[in-house]
Parts: sequence; C-alpha cells; structure tokens
Amino acid sequence: MDMTSAKGPRTPLTADDWSSAALTALERNGLPAVAVEPIAKTLGATKGSFYWHFSGRDDLITAALARWERRDTDGVIAAVDRGADGADRLRVLLRLVLGAVVQTPGAGSIELALQPHADHPIVAPVLARVTERRMSTLESLYVEQGLSKARARDRALLAYAAYLGHAQLAHATPDRLPTGKAFTAYVDRIVETLMP
Repeated sequence: MDMTSAKGPRTPLTADDWSSAALTALERNGLPAVAVEPIAKTLGATKGSFYWHFSGRDDLITAALARWERRDTDGVIAAVDRGADGADRLRVLLRLVLGAVVQTPGAGSIELALQPHADHPIVAPVLARVTERRMSTLESLYVEQGLSKARARDRALLAYAAYLGHAQLAHATPDRLPTGKAFTAYVDRIVETLMP
C-alpha cells in the first residue's frame, strides 16, 4: 500500500514492520498491547495499512510470535551451532541466553509477557513449540556431554527453569543482579553449576 504524507511520499509499511512493532508492544506491555490502533499510531500509519497486510488482530499476533520464535529460538540455536563446537556449544548457549537477559534490552521479556496468556489459543501452541525446541536442544547438548537421555532431560529442565527465573529476576528486580565484571562472573558461576 502506497502511503503519502504532507511531506511527500513515504515508504510503504510492510507486514514485517507491523509484526516488529507488535512484538515490541508485546515485549513492553504484554499481549493486550498488541492492538491495531495503538500500533498504527506508533508507526504513523492508518488502520487501512494494517488491513492491507493482515485480516485481523489474531493474524498480527501470529506474525509477531513467529518473528519472536525465529529470532529468539531459531536464531539463537543457529548462532550457537555456527559459533561453537563440542563441549563449548553448551557453555556458549548458556552464557549467551543468561547474559542476554541483562545485556540485551527486552531479552527474556517476551517469555514473561506470554506466561499469563499460556492458555490463549494462539499463544499456547507457540509457547509449547518454543519450549520443546529449546528443551530438546539443551537435552541434546547435555547428551553430548555424556549424560544419559533421562539425566540430560532433567538437566535441560533445570537449565531452562534457571533461565526463566533469571529473566524474571532481571525484569522484576534488576537491582538484585550484579553489574559489570561481577555480572560476567555471576553468569560464569551459573553456567558452571549447570554443566554436568
């Protein structure tokens, strides 16, 4: 859809622009914030632009969640696979996700924003799929470290619970976490605790 303003032609918004803005709204204010009018206002767009790309709010939620899944699950797993091998893969993954909760704005916030809506018909299957994918990846990495499948599954559950708890702590009471080099040392201690 071609959009113009008093200042002249403007680049048309894409479905990706809308899903990105929806993900930001979700991250900041939860699922209720994924609403057409406020996001249109944020983008400086009309509802007509929205309906050019989406049939309704549910489609926008679906697109935002797909974006989150690609970025925070597929992208993280791919980055670890590209950047490390062997025993280092598990350490790299743990350091990356635990460190990101504090060092990357919004990291972990989406998981927290989605938890109260875990039974929502669009959210539930995405949360289930993301959780299973992350748990399966962790489990595989623990098996590579020599743990049996059952022990690897238990350790993966512990690591994922530690991540979610760490994200909650960083979100709700960030002043409880160390900063600077102390934070790096803190993350290293968590990683070593979670290693077999």
